Amino acid sequence: MTLTLSDNQVRFLRLRAQHLIARPAESVAGVVKDLCGIQAQDACAATLAVRVRSIGQVVDDVEHTRVQERSIIRTWGQRGTLHLLATEDFAWLLPLLGPIFIAGDRSRRAELGLDEDTCIKGIRAMRDILSNQGPLTRAELVEQLAIQGIRLEGQAVPHLIFRAALEGIVCLGPDRGAKPTYVLIDDWIDRGRALSLPRAAACAGLALRYLAAYGPAEPDDLAAWSGLPMGEVRTAWQRIADPLIDVEVAGRPAWLLSEHLAWLDEFPAHAPVVRLLPGFDTYLLGYRSRNLVVSPQYARRINAGGGMVHPTLIVDGRAMGTWKLKRQKSSMDVVLEPFEELASDVQPGLETEVQDIARFLGLPARLRVEL
Repeated sequence: MTLTLSDNQVRFLRLRAQHLIARPAESVAGVVKDLCGIQAQDACAATLAVRVRSIGQVVDDVEHTRVQERSIIRTWGQRGTLHLLATEDFAWLLPLLGPIFIAGDRSRRAELGLDEDTCIKGIRAMRDILSNQGPLTRAELVEQLAIQGIRLEGQAVPHLIFRAALEGIVCLGPDRGAKPTYVLIDDWIDRGRALSLPRAAACAGLALRYLAAYGPAEPDDLAAWSGLPMGEVRTAWQRIADPLIDVEVAGRPAWLLSEHLAWLDEFPAHAPVVRLLPGFDTYLLGYRSRNLVVSPQYARRINAGGGMVHPTLIVDGRAMGTWKLKRQKSSMDVVLEPFEELASDVQPGLETEVQDIARFLGLPARLRVEL
């Protein structure tokens, strides 16, 4: 028999699965691994995504984990976007996703003059340059490629780097001031002990990991979050059927890990769950539709177009406003723009979140509400 879940129950289960309630992670690497990646085109947003899901971490811990420990890596992953990924997942996840996005970018590369021969020569040169001179910023890498006779202009540069990253040649290395650098994967991490998987097993493994962090969900959600084609998603879903239970979400069939069903015994929580999510947060990006989180009349306040997803205030899993940080010389304001007047019982949780952002970033912070 299919279990029908209320919208509130669905939001609760997803908050619980994503370390946003009751079970914060104890390490940066733990957050990244449990979520199977954090979108990181905005590096500051990625660090704040760790903040809201962990306990005791500070902003420098994220970069330490990436650059010194190297248990997480910044490269292109799901949806062909920059992500923080667990290094131990890299060896099986990149071969699964990389070929999809390489093929999908073929026409754009051709428009930019990056035919197959040019890509092969450019990536071979990039490997040699970074082996001898890396880490290098994008400008430095372009300069060295030009010395070797490979002249790139405009958008051809990021598309060639994108191709090299998806082939597992390069990733982002240590930042140099405000600029990222690029390094060879083989110089950056030890891939010798990493687990590789046949494609079908990797698809099934990703589907199971996805449901562990995003369920209840349906195959369309996994396809939207990962970029995998629906045919592979449906096959993977069938392969992992045993640990799943059928549920109904907003009138549609969905699935949940059976072991997560017991979490409903904790529902509802007594106090509102108040969280300040950063831009591009996975709680908003993890599904085909955001309708359970964002009321349609406010959708453009969060995503006005151009791929931007603004920092969001959520209360019990529902979007209730947007926010931003305004930094001063020695302090910062957390500027909140609620969609409507907030209930009085939201205020304590909101103040707690503001003070935790201050602790995490190491700067005094105050809340400023702009209606």
